[in-house]
This record gives sequence, C-alpha cells and structure tokens, in this order.
Amino acid sequence: MIDYRTLPVRLNPVPHSERMTPTEIRASTGLAAIFGLRMLGMFLILPVFAIYAVTLPGGDNHAMVGLALGIYGLTQAMLQLPFGMASDRFGRKPVIYFGLALFVLGSLVAASAQDIYWVIAGRAIQGAGAISAAITALLADLTREEHRTKAMAVIGSTIGLTFAASMAISPALYQVIGVPGMFMLTGVLALLAIVVVAKWVPDPGVSHFHSDAEVASGRLKDVLKHPQLLRLDFGIFALHAAQMAMFTVIPLALKSTGSLPETEHWKVYLPIMLLAFALMVPAIIVGEKRARLKQVFVVAVSLLLATQLMLVGLINHFWGIVAMLLTFFIAFNILEASLPSLISKIAPPQAKGTAMGVYNTAQALGLFVGGVVGGLLAHTLGAYAVFAFGAFLSSIWLWLAISMEAPLAVKTRMFHLEPLDETRAMEMKQQLAALAGVADVAVSAEECAAYLKVSMAGWDEEQALKIIQGEM
Repeated sequence: MIDYRTLPVRLNPVPHSERMTPTEIRASTGLAAIFGLRMLGMFLILPVFAIYAVTLPGGDNHAMVGLALGIYGLTQAMLQLPFGMASDRFGRKPVIYFGLALFVLGSLVAASAQDIYWVIAGRAIQGAGAISAAITALLADLTREEHRTKAMAVIGSTIGLTFAASMAISPALYQVIGVPGMFMLTGVLALLAIVVVAKWVPDPGVSHFHSDAEVASGRLKDVLKHPQLLRLDFGIFALHAAQMAMFTVIPLALKSTGSLPETEHWKVYLPIMLLAFALMVPAIIVGEKRARLKQVFVVAVSLLLATQLMLVGLINHFWGIVAMLLTFFIAFNILEASLPSLISKIAPPQAKGTAMGVYNTAQALGLFVGGVVGGLLAHTLGAYAVFAFGAFLSSIWLWLAISMEAPLAVKTRMFHLEPLDETRAMEMKQQLAALAGVADVAVSAEECAAYLKVSMAGWDEEQALKIIQGEM
C-alpha cells in the first residue's frame, strides 16, 4: 500500500472526474459492510425484543428489558475511544478482529440465554466489541483525503439502510428463528465480517494519525468546552435515548391495541420506513443546498417533541401509534442525516475527528440511558411516562437548537502536502487563511495535510493550489 504522505501534491487535488481507486472502493465497501453487520446486531431485535423478553424468567420486569436493550450502548461508549487509540499502537486490523470476536461471543451468550440476566450479559459483551473508531481510522489509512468524505458517506448510507431493513425484516425473522436465532445470526455474520476484513479489506502499508477521522486526546478539552458542539452532542444523546425508550413499550402496544401479531408488525414498519426516508431527502436537500440547515433542524426537533407529547395520550390507540411512528421516523431520519453535517461544519478543522468521537460516545450513552430509564419508567409508572421522558429531553433539545448559532455554509476540503516543517506549515496556514472564501484552516506538518473550511458558494481554489505548491 502506498504511503500517500510521500507523494507530491496533485495539480487538482479534488477533480470531480477522478474516481476512487479499486483499493479505495474495496476499503469503503468492505468496512461499510462491517459497520452494517454490527449495527444489524443492535437494530434487529428492537421491534420484537420487548415481546420476546416476557417469555424469559425476569423478563416481566420492564426495567430489565430496558437494561438489556441499553447495556450495549454503555459498554460501547466506554470502549470505542480506547479501541481507536489502541489501533494506533497495535494496528487497525488486530483491534478490529478482537472487537468482532467479542461481538461473536456476546451474540452466542445472548442466543443461549435462559433468562433475561444472561441476555443482558450477552448484550454487554456485544457492545464491548466497540470497533467503530478503529474502522474509521483504517478507512482513513486506505483512502486519500479527497475521497474520504465519499467513503464515509458510503458507511453512513449503509448504517441508515441497515436500520431501515432491520425494522422491516425483524418481525418476519422473529416468526422463523425467534430472537435467539437472531442473536445467533448476528454472531455468524460477525464471523463472516472477520473474513471480509482479512480477505477483502486491503492492508494499510502505513498507519498514521488523521485529525479528520480520529480522536486526538489533546483536542478533547477544546471539543468538550465548545458550546455549539455540546448542543449537538446533547441532541444525538436525546434522539437515541428517546428511540431506545420507545422500543421498551411500542412493540407491546402495537400487539395489544391492534390485535396484530408480532410476526406481522412488518406491515407497520415497512411502509413507515419507506415513507419516512422519502420525506427525509427533500428536507436534507433544502437544508444543505439552500443553506437552511438550522431551520430544517429546528423543525425536525419540533416534530420529535410533538411526537413524544402526542404518544403520551395515544399509546392506547393503534392508528395513533402508527401515525406517531411515522412522524418520529421522519424526524429521526432528518436529524440522523443532518447532525454529522453540522458537526463537520462547526468543528475546528484540526479537531473534526475528535468532535465526531465525542459525538459517537454521546450517541451510545443515549442508547444506554434511553433503555434503562425507559424500562424503569414503564415498569413503575406505565407507558405514558416513557414518552413524557422523551418529551422532556426533546424540549431541552429544542431550546438548545433554537438558540444555536446558524452554521456557516461551508464544506471541508483536504489537500496532500509535500513534507514540510512547522515554520512552513504556519506560513502556509496564514496565506491560506487570507484567501477569499476560506472560513478556517489547519495545516499539519505531522500529517502532511491541509484542512480547510471553504464557502459553499465558491472560493479561490486556484490561489490555494499555488500556495500549496509553493508558487506564492
């Protein structure tokens, strides 16, 4: 594998006609598949687990059901940043193999569980295979800067499609193989994922740190003190807490209010997911292309809040639940797609990877808190309290969203550089920062790369290339 840091800068580092190399395509598709398989293990049981759990000893306690759903997020939140840092020291693939092996073990434990407590143990072990950061770092090793955003988009799309497919196929799989079979299936798929990593994903010739894709411990303090980023971190926490809390009660409510067997719940989820996805696309286009991302964002959070409030009163009405599931997933899809874009626009160029690492940790913590609190509220107060909890989080988020600064209409551009010292890096940074259309810039002598936030409406790229090539 070529170490791109040793290559001279291209005359046009990001030509629109240039395609990804076969190596980059293999890396992107292979690692997207690994992400998708792991997400399948988390998502697949959501629509049916609360129904299955009541058949297990201890499963009649909603608090235990919520813990079983959410514990995955806790161990993932605790370990994904350490796993990412370990991949810098021990290598990307060894850490990924170890994480996938843990996931397989957890799947087997959960599949063979005879009570809710062993399911909880299995889910905790599954979450401990927290390889997201290591996968992202490997992807950065295997892709050039100009194609990294495209590669990450492949992974993001795969996760979204995996979630939608899980909602639709889970009830049908439940009829055929049951929840233990689903756990076994995800374990087998994780074993296949190990083969994919070994045989399909290329080996990086050289692994090094990428500030746009990895967490820098030295940047954590700045990211954790950034008020705009913290708003977004709370947002992803609240979104996934509300989602996980919902699924402690929604499957049982669909079954009881509509006399609809759990094996036929796909008739509800499939059209909802398709319609929610179709309605998400124009909203994201308006937000990104017309620089109205904050407005779209606030509307989506408002819709999330309205959904939670309405479910407090509609949880005993089948068609009301169906309607609110549709509005929830419309809001959910818009927010899931727009939040990473907002992180990218707001985070300092040299801290983008760190900002995303904190964001992903907040997401995992949301899964944990949502499952635990949702289960506890359902057990002690009833289903309506679960949605009151979601409404409480959503109302705080709405206030934070309204008061946030509108993000600049910028995009990130990255350039390879010839080896340079710190003095030249500082000079180049000052020259690039002075160009029209450049909102922020970071030049890393260690990474031999320049990261720029530039205007969506156009910027002086020709002058930037002259500076990078040493012609100015």
